Amino acid sequence: MTTTWEPSESLEPTLSVRQVLTLERVLAGEPEVVAGASQLDRAVRWVHVAEAADVGVMLSGGEMVLTTGVLLAGDEGAQAEYVQSLHRAEASAVVLGLGRAFPAAPDVMRRAAERCGLPMVVLHRPFPFAELTEEVQARLVRRKFAAVSMSEAVRTALTGLITAGAPLQRLLDEVAQHSGCPLVVTNLAHRVLATAGERPAVADVLRDWERIARQAGGNEGDGWIRAELGGRGERWGRIVLCGYRGDNGTGRLLADRAAEALVLHRMLAGTSAHTWEEQSAQSLLTDLVSGVVPARQLLPRARAAGLPVNRRAFVPLVVRDGDPARLDRVLRLLGLPGIVAELADGATAVLLSLARDQDASVLTANLAARVRSESGGTVIAAADARTDWDDVPAGLREAQHVADAVADSSAVLDLPPVVRLKDVHLRGLIRLLRDDPHVQSFAERELDGLLCAAGEDLLAVLRTYLATGRNKSRTAQLHHVSRPALYRRLEAIQTRLGVDLDDFEQAASVHIALLAHDAQQG
Repeated sequence: MTTTWEPSESLEPTLSVRQVLTLERVLAGEPEVVAGASQLDRAVRWVHVAEAADVGVMLSGGEMVLTTGVLLAGDEGAQAEYVQSLHRAEASAVVLGLGRAFPAAPDVMRRAAERCGLPMVVLHRPFPFAELTEEVQARLVRRKFAAVSMSEAVRTALTGLITAGAPLQRLLDEVAQHSGCPLVVTNLAHRVLATAGERPAVADVLRDWERIARQAGGNEGDGWIRAELGGRGERWGRIVLCGYRGDNGTGRLLADRAAEALVLHRMLAGTSAHTWEEQSAQSLLTDLVSGVVPARQLLPRARAAGLPVNRRAFVPLVVRDGDPARLDRVLRLLGLPGIVAELADGATAVLLSLARDQDASVLTANLAARVRSESGGTVIAAADARTDWDDVPAGLREAQHVADAVADSSAVLDLPPVVRLKDVHLRGLIRLLRDDPHVQSFAERELDGLLCAAGEDLLAVLRTYLATGRNKSRTAQLHHVSRPALYRRLEAIQTRLGVDLDDFEQAASVHIALLAHDAQQG
C-alpha cells in the first residue's frame, strides 16, 4: 500500500498576529492594538502592503495588511468600507502607520474593526513597511521549511520502525518525542487504546479524559490536535496530540504523519497480531500485577480504557490456558464489566468491576460455569473482591499464585470451579517458598533416588499416589495399571527413596519434597 500526504494551504506553518507584534522590528514602531484585541491569535499567512480602498479583492485570507491610509483620509465612508473589505476577505489584521494622513487612529476605522472583530494596530513611530514584510516573510519561509523537514524526518523514522517490526508503543514514543506533548490513541467510543509521552503529563490527561475526549471530538484549539485513523472509507479510531505547543499547522502535519504510520502498522500486523484493545488491556493488567507502577497512577488509565472505577468492587481472576477472546466474549454475554488480557506466562487475567451491592461470589461462579461449559474443565483462580483500587495488584498476584499452585494438579485434585487461596493449602505455601535454597536442597535430598531419567515413571506414580491421599485404587485407575502392578511400583519407589510410605510422617516429608520439586520445575 502507498500512503500519500497532499499539503494544503491550511496546513502551512504560520505566525499569529500576537507573535508578529512581538518582533523586534515591529516593537521599534511602538505598536498599539486599538481594536479586535481578543483576536490576536489569528494566523498570519502573509504580509501585504495595500493602499487601495478595494483591497479585499486582492486577498485570499490570512494576510496582515499594512497601510498608511493616504487614500482614505477625509472619506469616512471609504475608511469603513476598507475595514469591511478586509473582514470579508478574512484578513488576519490591519496595521495603520500614523503620520501625515492619520496622526491618530481614526474612530470610524477603529469602530468598524471592533464590530467585525478584525485586529487593528497603529504604529506611533515611522516604520519602513518593507522591513516588516521582509522579516515576516523570512520567518514564514523558515517555518515552512522546518515543518517540511520535520515531516520528512518523522516519516523516515516511523517507516524505519515499521520496517523493523517495531511494536505500536515504539511508534507512539517516537511521535511523542517529536511533538513534545502527550498523545493518546482512542477507538471511536473515545476509549483509550494507547498513550505516549512523559508519564506525569499523560496521567494528567487521562485523569480528566472524559472532558478532554469531548473537546478532542469537536473543534481543535489550545493545542488539542487530532487525526482520524481508518482506511477504505471506514474510520476506527483517532490519534490526539494533547496540548501541542507549536503552531497548529505543524501540529496537524505531525498528527497526519503519525496517523499514516499507525494505519500502515495495523494493516501490516494483519489478523495474527493482538488488536490494540487487547494490547491496551494487557499493558494495564501487566503493570498492575508487576507492581512497578503504583496502582493509584494506573487508575486514570483504567478509567480511560472504559473500566468503571467509582464505588466499585474489583474481583481479580486468573485462568490457566484460557482463551482471552473467549473469556471476553463470556463477559459480554453475562453483562459483566471487566478487562481481559493474557499475561507474560501464558495465564489469562480478568479484572471484574462490579457494583458494591452485587454478589461477587455468585457472579464469579456464574462466569466459571459458563467458561467450563465452553472450555471443559477450566479452573478459574480468584481472589476476594477488593473495594479499594490500591488493593487490586495484591489481589491479582494472589489469584496468579493460586492458579500456579493448581496448574499441575487439577487432574488429580478435587477442586471447585472457582479456586481460592484457602483451597490450595500446603501446595500454595510450597509455591511461595519454591525459590528458597533450603527448600530446593530438601527436595533434592528427599527425592534423590527418583531424580533421573530411569525414575521419571515412578515419580509420576508417586505424584498421583500422594495427591490422591494414598488411594491405591484411584492411582491404579489414573495410570491404567492393575493393583498388583501398582504395588510393585510403590515398592520400587520406597526402595529407591529409603522410606515407608505407610508412615504418615515419612509420606508427608516426601509429599512436601515433591510439591517443592514440581513448583521449582514449573
